[in-house]
Amino acid sequence: MKYLSLAAASLAALIAVPAAAQETAPPKPVTVTGSVGIVSDYRFRGVSQSDKQLAVQGGLTIAHESGLYIGTWGSNLAGWGTFGGANMELDLIAGYKVPVGGGTLDVGATWYMYPGGFDNTDFIEPYAKLSGTLGPVGLTAGVAYAPKQEALGAWYANGTAAANGVYTKPGDKNDNLYVWGDISSAVPNTGLTLKAHFGYSKGNDGLGPFATSVAPTGEYADWLLGADYAIAGTPLTVGVAYTDTDISKRESAYLQPSFSKGQDGVGTIAGATAVFSLTAAF
Repeated sequence: MKYLSLAAASLAALIAVPAAAQETAPPKPVTVTGSVGIVSDYRFRGVSQSDKQLAVQGGLTIAHESGLYIGTWGSNLAGWGTFGGANMELDLIAGYKVPVGGGTLDVGATWYMYPGGFDNTDFIEPYAKLSGTLGPVGLTAGVAYAPKQEALGAWYANGTAAANGVYTKPGDKNDNLYVWGDISSAVPNTGLTLKAHFGYSKGNDGLGPFATSVAPTGEYADWLLGADYAIAGTPLTVGVAYTDTDISKRESAYLQPSFSKGQDGVGTIAGATAVFSLTAAF
């Protein structure tokens, strides 16, 4: 009854407002959007960053009508690398969007930070992505290239050295390339959106400072198939996705135990799994 009363009151208010005021308001020069959510596993390019455990995440973006935007995004971490003692990832993002044909070109950079950790675990990664639609299907193609930095270097030759804290090549720098494509399509009148992702990583084939790594085996592919359901009348979206990589246990063996779940030599944090999520947008 409470919601029915609010709806009736809103309708009465609209009827009492002059017609000119009911017209659609002009776009604001600056918009602020964001989201908070929880996921059953934080997967970054197919590899778990939360040790196959729950992660709480959130982000905020401030965009100007010119196409310029800045944003931030964060998540808790566990298990894969220590990041110099940090248990959190905080990304700072800046970019520019411009219409291109019937789509949008987005060029920017992400600074991956690990508060409480050491500076040599942080790195910056410029990116460019082109998005558009083909009928009811949304398409995105992107490339991210991180130039040579210590965080991307191969400081450890293997996981045993990392577990013992013995650097085999301290100060090493390397770069990293990531290429990806996304596809999505909303199912009419259902609130359901189907999605798919494929990515390719190429970087160092070892572990960086404090056992961190963006491309743990040097070169691999990741993919995802999933669906999101927007709950009508709420800002909530529930999702489920199947994600996997082509990193085999044999390929990742030389990174053990750092590459394992819990860094204990058991299982792998890059294997197939289902990830569940609940997100609120604002």
